[in-house]
Amino acid sequence: MTASSKDHEVDAVVRRARVSSRRRQLLDAAVAVMERTGFHQMSMQALADEAQVSVGLIYKYFDSKEEILLDAIVGILEAFSDQLAPAMEAAGEDPVDRIAAGFDRYVRIIDANRHAVALTYRESRTLPPEGRARIMELEVATAAPLRAAVESGIAAGVFAAVDVDLMVYDLVMLAHAWALKHWHFGRLYDLDTYIHKQLRFAFNTLIPVDGRGPYQHYFTPELT
Repeated sequence: MTASSKDHEVDAVVRRARVSSRRRQLLDAAVAVMERTGFHQMSMQALADEAQVSVGLIYKYFDSKEEILLDAIVGILEAFSDQLAPAMEAAGEDPVDRIAAGFDRYVRIIDANRHAVALTYRESRTLPPEGRARIMELEVATAAPLRAAVESGIAAGVFAAVDVDLMVYDLVMLAHAWALKHWHFGRLYDLDTYIHKQLRFAFNTLIPVDGRGPYQHYFTPELT
């Protein structure tokens, strides 16, 4: 590779990083504005003021408010997809530890994006059918590692023969509740305690009483 081509490659990487950073800045600003006013009341001028940019610059990155909303939601779902499986893989082969690691990572991503997660529930119905379909596909993909761990645990006799769809849905909703009901749970628990208590709740259903010996640390009333 010549020096000139190397320079072009470096320039391209820098440009991509700048675009990604600017889009992230605008999406974060959009979430902040929509949290205050809702999606329909958000104007491009209000978004520009929040991000401290010009309205014209916003249109260099997004064609419409609907695209901004969709990208804000997709960004959260992609973070789940990108981080959940590696966290569960790092926990080893035990399905209990894998569920615990996946749920822990899920809630921590939600904690870092509480307002955006709440926004997803409130405003996603505003999107056109293709946008809603993309979100549903990403939600299914996001939950796939949790589903695989539940199925593996049932097959190994570690978990009770629960309804897998309901169990995975319950785990996801318990995680999302940290954002949706943070006004309540945030006053009662710190993040680690919330994760521990909700895992204990889930494992009370998943793990039969006579099989809990190796997993007693998940059943303690408080974190140890």
